[in-house]
Formats: sequence, C-alpha cells, structure tokens
Amino acid sequence: MSFEDLDVWKRAARLSAEIYKNTNQLRDYGFRDQLARSGLSVPSNIAEGMTRVSAKEQCRFLEISRSSLAEARTQIYIGIEIGYLPDTVAKPWLQETKEIAAIISGLMHSIMQKNK
Repeated sequence: MSFEDLDVWKRAARLSAEIYKNTNQLRDYGFRDQLARSGLSVPSNIAEGMTRVSAKEQCRFLEISRSSLAEARTQIYIGIEIGYLPDTVAKPWLQETKEIAAIISGLMHSIMQKNK
C-alpha cells in the first residue's frame, strides 16, 4: 500500500496545510516556523517510514512522526496561551493531533504484529 492511500497520512498532510494557512500572517517568524516545521514533519515521516522495507525502520519513522505531533501540540497550547492562535482554530488542531497520534500508534502495533 502506498503512503498516499493511508488516511492517517491524508489527515496529517491536511493538518500541516491548515497550520500553514492559518499562521501565515503571524509576525513571530520563529514561532510560526517552528509550528509549521513540526506539522510538516508528521506527514513527511509517515511517508518516509511507509516506503521503508523493514518493519523496524517503518516503526522508527512513525515514532518520529508521533513525536512531531507532540511537539506541534505543545506549540499549539503555547500559541493559545500567548494569543497567537484563536481557540476556534487551535482546539480542533489539538483534537486532530491526538487522533492522528492514536492512529499512528495503531499502525505501529499492526506493523509489529504482522512481522512477529
């Protein structure tokens, strides 16, 4: 299966695009760049991992992706706290990061079970 067929990759790519679109007016370039890079890392690492041959490498990149989600979620919380991100935008992102992380965990579990 191609990574483009994975719903988790599609959701992560959509979240990354939403982050870019909704933060492009922020003047704090450091914050904007860090959030955009962590968001972009998620679908990128899913894609890279799913093109690897070994289950161990697939899971390694999925773990990186899941860690990037935690990083993005932290930055979203901070963005809310400092007034950079309105609740109406940020709260759905927080929920989406949690759901994507759970799907990635399930995918990792599935890969490991299949390759026992």
